[in-house]
Amino acid sequence: MSEDKIYKTVRQYNKTPITVENMEKLLEIASDYCKVKNYVYDRFGGVGSLSKLYPGYTVQNEMTACGLRNDLGLPSVYFYLAVFDALKDIKTQWARTKSKVLQLVGANPNFTPEEKHYLRFVLKINNAFTAILNQEPMKLPAEIEKKYKQVAEEVDRERMHRYVCRQVRKYHVKQHTDTADGFSISAKAYRYQDHGICIATKQNRKRIFVPLTDNNRYASQLYVKLYPEKRGLEIMVPVYMTPRCHDDYTNQVGISIGMFTMVTTSGGHYYGEKFGDYQGGYAEWIQVQAKSYSINRQDNPGRKKYNTKKKRLEEQLHAYINQELNRFLENEKPGTIYMVKLPKPQTGGINSKINHQVSMWQRGYIRDRLMQKCREQSIEYIEVLGKDISRQCSNCGNTGEQKETIFVCRNCGYRADKKINTARNTLQRGMEGRVLH
Repeated sequence: MSEDKIYKTVRQYNKTPITVENMEKLLEIASDYCKVKNYVYDRFGGVGSLSKLYPGYTVQNEMTACGLRNDLGLPSVYFYLAVFDALKDIKTQWARTKSKVLQLVGANPNFTPEEKHYLRFVLKINNAFTAILNQEPMKLPAEIEKKYKQVAEEVDRERMHRYVCRQVRKYHVKQHTDTADGFSISAKAYRYQDHGICIATKQNRKRIFVPLTDNNRYASQLYVKLYPEKRGLEIMVPVYMTPRCHDDYTNQVGISIGMFTMVTTSGGHYYGEKFGDYQGGYAEWIQVQAKSYSINRQDNPGRKKYNTKKKRLEEQLHAYINQELNRFLENEKPGTIYMVKLPKPQTGGINSKINHQVSMWQRGYIRDRLMQKCREQSIEYIEVLGKDISRQCSNCGNTGEQKETIFVCRNCGYRADKKINTARNTLQRGMEGRVLH
């Protein structure tokens, strides 16, 4: 994909309910797709298969030879997508494991700087990492071998290797899924016609026709998610689009994200002032339902109504977030947006209700949607350093204090809404270059 293209997901839906017979055929594909993924997880998710994961052709060849596709009767257009979906998940899981071990290495006070450097080196080099876990001799390219000898010169390699193996055994998870409600589908397995889509089944030359709510046509890999209780489906389509450019989007804007007012700008404008009502209502409903489910767990017939209403509330909340972000961009016309890097959720707090609302806060969704909209509109998005940003006076730079929703500086007498003060500090730090790279 070229640098002037961005990726987004569009969705298509069935127009009329899918027949029971056709839904069973689609669910059978989804079930087999799930079985293939679990087979790959079990066979290639462990330490012994690390060397086979890159670039992945070994896994593909072994899966072809194992006979699973013939046993299931699953067409290749589904089988190999399931294999590579599972392979991608395994690679992601190994990345998480390495990240966790790196985090532990950095936080361990018992390691010397040389030992930490060695551990970081072998975790970065796949061949070295694989050899350590499989207790095999390292076979590295000449240039890397030379660097390896330098970093390994002053450390107890056996001790370091035991540490890596111990942490991997502790934190690495071999994946498994019981979700069988969807599958990826290649362009060879479907075609659009007559305001609908024809999807290949397990029967040779037999396709299912599903009328769609729109007449858009695509020619890429799709993901089909099934809703058997509604006799419906959702098609997720990856689309590459060219970002839009606006000549009048030239302003530099600092923003502060809040739980009650969604966005406050450095210019003193507010967007998403009803966000707290949506967010609070959603969090309170979740809390009440969780207590009710816990008390009546044995007599509870299912979670269908719960999941349906939860999804509806989430969609309302997300629709409001997107609406207000669009209004923010249209009104402020930013060329650059500065925002504080959001901290991780913290434990503790005033009371359980506030803690619950904080844990349900959609700040990650807000950030992701803002970043996506900035890419679509050719707006520069920059995260700034946030240490003590809410306690710093944006007028004189000294430390002030917050009294409920007001920031007060005793040094210069400046008073302002605490969110406006934070947004102004964000803009100042961004323009000064105090940003995250």
